[in-house]
Amino acid sequence: MTYETLGIRLDDRGVAHVTLNVPDKRNVLSARMIAELTEMAGTVGAASATRAVVLSGAGKLFCAGGDLAWMKAQIEADRPTRMREARKLAEMLNALNTMPTPLIGRIHGGAFGGGVGVACVCDVAIAEEATTFGLTETRLGLIPATIGPYVVARIGEGNARRVFMSARVFGAAEAVSLGIVARAVPTADLEEAVEAEVAPYLSVAPGAVGAAKALARALGPKIDAATIDDTIRRLADIWEGAEAAQGIAAFFAKAPPPWADPPTES
Repeated sequence: MTYETLGIRLDDRGVAHVTLNVPDKRNVLSARMIAELTEMAGTVGAASATRAVVLSGAGKLFCAGGDLAWMKAQIEADRPTRMREARKLAEMLNALNTMPTPLIGRIHGGAFGGGVGVACVCDVAIAEEATTFGLTETRLGLIPATIGPYVVARIGEGNARRVFMSARVFGAAEAVSLGIVARAVPTADLEEAVEAEVAPYLSVAPGAVGAAKALARALGPKIDAATIDDTIRRLADIWEGAEAAQGIAAFFAKAPPPWADPPTES
């Protein structure tokens, strides 16, 4: 595959540096990026020569979440098309979550919606201190469906209920306390902090690393085919609802959705 939305560089240590590379669109998860991340996980991320994958975002932020133009198309599509497109997103997250190579997130600027989901499928994520986060789907009449199992597996149900429904934006320190990222560091220290996560993998057996990662997943919350199918159905269902159509239409019209508080008069 020719990568249009990703930058991929393999260094001489076998560390793959993968960059979400559509900065003018805030690295949104478009249909093309979803396909390319799935492909990357099954090739670069599964290659025996790859010791670790570092995932970052180009430009001002890591990832602004799902491509709303793509979501708008699903609202206008028939249900089989919605289900098929929702499955592509779910399978991308599953591919990243299950690839045997360690996945290390380098998070900066912002991670919203699906961007939080991608951070949560990383084995470890490091953020700049100024990074902001948010599961912002409900502002648009949507829900964090396909990312949900991975977010809850990372932060637990109690923490998820703090941030899952309110669309509240929070800082890197709270993301650390929730468990979304392991550390928040000054910008000047980000590369060193990411390298500190990479370095140990250069001294351990790659096959054992993959087997240990699979063991951790097996012992943790179950994210099986039935769970994934349920999230696909829930996402397709919400795309069919009136709130999703109203929320996304309001976004493109640059107007508040009907459930938003009216602006206060000064």
